[in-house]
Amino acid sequence: MPDDDPTPLRPIGDLDDAYLRRAISELSELQGDLAGLADEDGQPLPVHPSGSPRAEIFMLKWQAGLSERQEGVAFFGRPGDAILKSIQRLGVDPLLLYGTVCAKRDGWTRAECVPWLDRELAIVRPKLVVPMGVRALECLGALDAPLAEPLLDQPGTIQRWTPTTEVIAVPDIDESLDEQGAKRAFWAAFRVVGDWYAAQPPY
Repeated sequence: MPDDDPTPLRPIGDLDDAYLRRAISELSELQGDLAGLADEDGQPLPVHPSGSPRAEIFMLKWQAGLSERQEGVAFFGRPGDAILKSIQRLGVDPLLLYGTVCAKRDGWTRAECVPWLDRELAIVRPKLVVPMGVRALECLGALDAPLAEPLLDQPGTIQRWTPTTEVIAVPDIDESLDEQGAKRAFWAAFRVVGDWYAAQPPY
């Protein structure tokens, strides 16, 4: 840009703040729409997402466990505690996380899940998605994302999904909480999230 160009560049911080405000607004609208589902048919509230609306890492389960259904919040209870401990061990800032489930309610089909998941991804715009279990991976792969590449069931492998988003598939966290072999398999795949994070440029 020539030195005498009178057009100033907008500070990066201002852009970040604008994106954050928009994401907060859109996520609030999404949560309101989710709550409206219960108002329509008298069923319990759907499971809402948790975490930062501008997270870099998007954690995705197929469905909620008992504690999450009771509280109406994804990754509440043991799954969230396990993820938090894993993230801290890897040196990843927990504020960079967003967690959600595909099936906001028990019994939802993949077709019912896809529009909501597509909407959440459009709001958060993560750099990395971590689907937990085959059903979550298949739901993610069912999205009609621009220039998306097929996703493989290869836990612990960094896959390019779209030009701006990568994927690391891991085992289902809910199935990995009690049995030692399952815990080791989950950790072997999940620790690659730390490798991915360490390789990100600092800007």
